[in-house]
Amino acid sequence: MQHRTRRSVTALLTTTVLVGALAACSSGGDSGSGDGGSDAAACEPSDGKVELSYTSWIPGIEVAVDAWNEANPDIQVTVQTGPNGNGGTYQNFFNQLKAGNAPDLGQIEYDALPNFRVQDGLTDLSACADVVAAQDQFVDWTWGQVTLGDDESVWAVPQDSGPMAMFYRADLFEANGIAVPTTWDEYAEAAKQVRAAGGYITNFSTADVNQLAGFVWQADGQWFSNDPDGWSVTLTSPESEKVADYWQGLLADDLVSTVPAWTTEWDNAYNTGQAWTWTSAVWGANSIASGAPDTAGKWAVAPMPQWEAGDAAAGNWGGSSTAVFKGTDHLYEATKFALWLNTSEEALTILNEEANIYPATKEGASLPVLQEGVEFYGGQKIYDVFAEASAQVNPDFVWGPTMTQVYNDVSDGLKSAASGQGTIPEALESAEGKTVSALEAQSIPVKK
Repeated sequence: MQHRTRRSVTALLTTTVLVGALAACSSGGDSGSGDGGSDAAACEPSDGKVELSYTSWIPGIEVAVDAWNEANPDIQVTVQTGPNGNGGTYQNFFNQLKAGNAPDLGQIEYDALPNFRVQDGLTDLSACADVVAAQDQFVDWTWGQVTLGDDESVWAVPQDSGPMAMFYRADLFEANGIAVPTTWDEYAEAAKQVRAAGGYITNFSTADVNQLAGFVWQADGQWFSNDPDGWSVTLTSPESEKVADYWQGLLADDLVSTVPAWTTEWDNAYNTGQAWTWTSAVWGANSIASGAPDTAGKWAVAPMPQWEAGDAAAGNWGGSSTAVFKGTDHLYEATKFALWLNTSEEALTILNEEANIYPATKEGASLPVLQEGVEFYGGQKIYDVFAEASAQVNPDFVWGPTMTQVYNDVSDGLKSAASGQGTIPEALESAEGKTVSALEAQSIPVKK
């Protein structure tokens, strides 16, 4: 996670598939069934004191690890921190897996898990009864992210999430007599009024493909699905096309700006009132507060606009898990630490205070630290909105195994659309074809 700028969800580095790559993420694991099965011994406690290694890029993660180590003298964890996944840590993981010296545990974002699974780099945690029993503690959709659509396997423990809502300049909407939109149709109408008032309702980012995926997620769309016969690539599904057509319309009518995201210019657009809303994840609260300090007290948070009045659906943008890599000698102890890190009130409070991590557990949304009003947002208890949104995220959204390639190709198309040289639907159509080619080039089965 990054606190100042983008929550790092953009993920996987393009890598060569390791020898023996699996046909599809949904195929069964090799570490046992959900009830422990014949491989239950694989999750037995080790003899004597255990030393675990863990790699993460969460700011302040050492504070949580220190708390664990103090309470668990027989299971000591050494943490190594580094750049976010796409910034180098994933490549390090792949190199370490190939060399046979990967850490016991590592932070992996949800959209990166399929790549590690296809490359046979993860240990199936379903042999551990405590992991299986923990399912009900997690928000349903986050558990779906770590099972990868396979009811028999668990490939990581959910850590945090990025439920989406709409940040908006409450003062500007009120001063101009513009109703806060509750549907996407109302949002488009409000965009016209905001433009007439001299602003833009939002900034359309050509870099944040994850945001576009979150919009598709909210619309009940899918970009990927998989089964034992292979992968289906559906970037041009009807739901995805609906989202693409909608944003293309706003773009063509000059109702959204196209300032490069995560730049001084982007900050300035929000700090000066050029951009009035941002439909983003819970971590976006810090991005606005740090990038637009002159607007303190003027923002509020509302649910994402809905496609139909009365609907209650949200997308997600972001989230990581704690995975156990192939090769560990201490599966039992590794899962004990992973569960503590991501379910205990002590650890979740530390992670929120140190890095603004929004927990993936159901009880995590009730942490005392998340029940307070936020001064920058006029004292609003904004996390109540995100808690509602988290419960409204479709649990069945699936990521593909070559997401870096997908992100790059879609982003290229979005840049063309922003410059008037193409359209958003064309960007998705082109990226779909390139994704199929990328999967086939890596000998990953694709369903036609």
